Amino acid sequence: MTALLEPPIWALDPDEEELPAFPDGDLDLVFVEAALDRLLASASAGRSDPERIDRIRRLKTQLNRLDAALHDTAHDFARTHVAARIDTAGAQAAETLDPDKLEQSVAAQIALACRTSVHQGRTRMRVARDLHNGFDHLHSLFLAGELDADKVSAIVIAADTLTPDQRAELDRRLAEHDLTRLGIGRLRDLARRLVAEIAPADFAKRCEAAKKTRRVTVRPAADGMAFLTAHLPVEQAVGCVAALDKAHRDLSVSPEPLTRTRGQVMADTLVERLTGKTHATDIDLHVQVMIPVEALIDPESPLPAEIPGYGPVPAEILATTKGRKTLRRLITTAGIVIGGEQRKRNFTGFLDELIRARSRNRCTEAYCDAPIRHIDHITRVEDHGRTSLDQGRGTCEFHNYLREQPGWTVEHTPDGVQTTTPTGHTYPNAPPG
Repeated sequence: MTALLEPPIWALDPDEEELPAFPDGDLDLVFVEAALDRLLASASAGRSDPERIDRIRRLKTQLNRLDAALHDTAHDFARTHVAARIDTAGAQAAETLDPDKLEQSVAAQIALACRTSVHQGRTRMRVARDLHNGFDHLHSLFLAGELDADKVSAIVIAADTLTPDQRAELDRRLAEHDLTRLGIGRLRDLARRLVAEIAPADFAKRCEAAKKTRRVTVRPAADGMAFLTAHLPVEQAVGCVAALDKAHRDLSVSPEPLTRTRGQVMADTLVERLTGKTHATDIDLHVQVMIPVEALIDPESPLPAEIPGYGPVPAEILATTKGRKTLRRLITTAGIVIGGEQRKRNFTGFLDELIRARSRNRCTEAYCDAPIRHIDHITRVEDHGRTSLDQGRGTCEFHNYLREQPGWTVEHTPDGVQTTTPTGHTYPNAPPG
């Protein structure tokens, strides 16, 4: 393999008499940004393919190190932010502070700064916390760029119930393996197996408690499809798949020719057994459908209909469903809800439906993709906020309650709805549509 000899990285000389002003005060980060600008401006033309591969490897290593620095900074922020809240509250009031709410505020601010969901922000915060409490070897691999953030997170999350001493024991056992040569799946399996060995009693309790979290969820997929997911005890999940596979094998030995694949037969059988229908296409349908006003005016319009929260669907798909159909039409233009078939005038009726549809049934807080659980008054009712379409926003439960914590505000601005965090940073909410 050909080793790549990079040109010297340009950077500012801190010993020069005249240094430009850096408003953020983070000179080290300015050097990094300047080096990245130089790197991005340098073309890879003239390099051989082996050199490009070497370059990719080196870039990935540095990307991992930057991720490690981000986690360390998130950990430092969490510690100082919580300490500041305790100092502000005073010695007596500090005892009444809710740790869960403090964690929510920290996780939300990290998520906004990373331009990601609050779930990912919370995960990043907890991974950063645990990395500094027992995972010395794992942390050193992360800082050296030998492991990326996904692999580190998989290991740390697998050990999220361990004490610091138990994490240190896990870290010692992990050090006996060459973690850098394992994929994320093998790393996760290794960590889970070692966690079960280190704390067998806790593992048994977790398995028993996990059965209470069984549930069924649905997520949108491309091209008018969706993922129906059942979170079940492993023996039940395996039993369900075995029953569906048996349905395919029974059809395979029947005298009639089989025109469907194994996957199609299993999917159809699942729908038929859950709905009680003879055929999967005979389902009853009761959905809210967003119809472009252009499609109402012009039957030949190519604009698709849309089921809020699940994406676009061709109108003919809804029309050819054989079961009973109940469609609630909402009229849109340029993707924004402008009207519909009205029934009620409050957040629990038709207005509720309009606000949810306007945001595609997703939380409007920046970077959050969670489904809408609450319709929130942008201007609080106690501040004379009106119950109207322009004063309502759909949020997940987390973000609706988060705005009630100290330092958080939500308000209308000329550019739309804006959230302000305790550090004074502002983030525009997701626009309609």
